[in-house]
Amino acid sequence: MSADARYRRIAADIRDRITAGEWRPGDWLPSRAAMAVEYDVNPQTMRLAHALLRRTGILEGEKRKGVYVAHPPAMRTLTDADADWPHSSETTDTRPRRASAELAERLDVPVGAVLQHEAVERLDPGGRSAMLVSSWWRGRRRPHVGYVVELGVAPLNEEQAAALGLLVDTLAYRMVRTRLDRDGRPVETADLILPMDRWLVRLGGMR
Repeated sequence: MSADARYRRIAADIRDRITAGEWRPGDWLPSRAAMAVEYDVNPQTMRLAHALLRRTGILEGEKRKGVYVAHPPAMRTLTDADADWPHSSETTDTRPRRASAELAERLDVPVGAVLQHEAVERLDPGGRSAMLVSSWWRGRRRPHVGYVVELGVAPLNEEQAAALGLLVDTLAYRMVRTRLDRDGRPVETADLILPMDRWLVRLGGMR
């Protein structure tokens, strides 16, 4: 069995043991060295298994203390797709983009037009990624007086999955929000990616 298959198999077995109740949220797992002996593998293989389980939100860890079973993420309800985020956030990308056909239609600009771009990771109070927001606009950012939103679902790509601690192709809510000026013209558009295990969506009327 390859090293990659081995640590993934161990990670799957640990996940099954947690599901069966052997360890509950908040319980510390045995040390990496002890589990390496139990599974008859190199400690590095256990490190990779633990890292995979941390990325997928099954385990959490503290430096030099080990890993423990993560508590389920808090469920939040989104009622306003344009509300300010009350917690911290991190800007992860600000490189300009060329307008794809979809973005050109959403912003009413020519295909290939240079757009300003911002990718933001919104964090919950515990520092875990709660939502990903990618925004595009042309020129300088202009004020808006309203917005429209479309709600759908989409599979997470590799980058999104890594940021959210989920598996690639996990379905998440995808909200397409377009901000409008006084004349109803689009001034900015954004994709909001919300993990289904952390959000309920109950949208009211659009402003």
